[in-house]
Parts: sequence; C-alpha cells; structure tokens
Amino acid sequence: MRVCLDTNSLLPLFGTRSPFADLRHQLLAGDWELAVSTEILLEYEEVVTRVSGRERWLQIALLLERLDALHGTIHRTDSTFRFNVIAGDPDDNKFVDCAIAARAEFVVTEDQHFSALATSGYAPRVVTLEGLRAELTRRRPKSE
Repeated sequence: MRVCLDTNSLLPLFGTRSPFADLRHQLLAGDWELAVSTEILLEYEEVVTRVSGRERWLQIALLLERLDALHGTIHRTDSTFRFNVIAGDPDDNKFVDCAIAARAEFVVTEDQHFSALATSGYAPRVVTLEGLRAELTRRRPKSE
C-alpha cells in the first residue's frame, strides 16, 4: 500500500510519544510505502525544524534514507503536472499531485481541505492516521 503523508500526519507519526508508533513501526518494517516529492520533503524539513529543531529533522531524513535503502519503500515522485484539486488551500495540492503521480492509494491528513479529493475523480482516498491504521489492520493476513 502506497500513501502520501500530509505534514500534519508526519509530525504525530514520528513524535517521540506518538500514539501512532505502531504505524511508524509498520513503515520501518516495509509494510507500507511512502510517496514524497521534493516539495513535500522541503515542507517536512521546514515544519519539523520549526516545531522540533534541526536535529530532529536530520534524524527523520536519515531514517527515510535508510528505510529506502533497506526496503525501497520511499517513492520520490515529482509531478510535472498540477492537478489543482484543492482550491481552499492551494499549498496542499503538492500532496495531491504527488499522490496521483505516485499512484498512491491514500493521502493521510487531518486537514478538511482534502475532502475535495473525494469528488475530483482521482484515485487516492483521504484518510486520517486512524483510518490508515484501520486499513492496515483490515489488510493484515488473518494468521497474524
């Protein structure tokens, strides 16, 4: 399963006391894939540095690099086309553009502006981190 994480979902996923540590562990185990673009990585860097400091961003960036080297589950996709799905906050379109170009199943966000994606005709669905957890649980083989 390939997903694109809005910055507001990245922060709790990688938080030191995250209620979503299980999702982070599944990402680290290669159970799901992350689609990112240069624009998204720059926003991640800006926000994580502002909120948690430069050292925390460097830890996350290194983790993503190592994760990609280990599992190949980080998909860098720089869309050359702008789909302009979100009118309410055009800056959020970078996540939609990446998700569409990377053929991601989900955009993970807590932002209501992304509801426009549901009626856009494009494939990625919008879920919260809780929704991602539910989807991963639903897809887990019964033997686990």
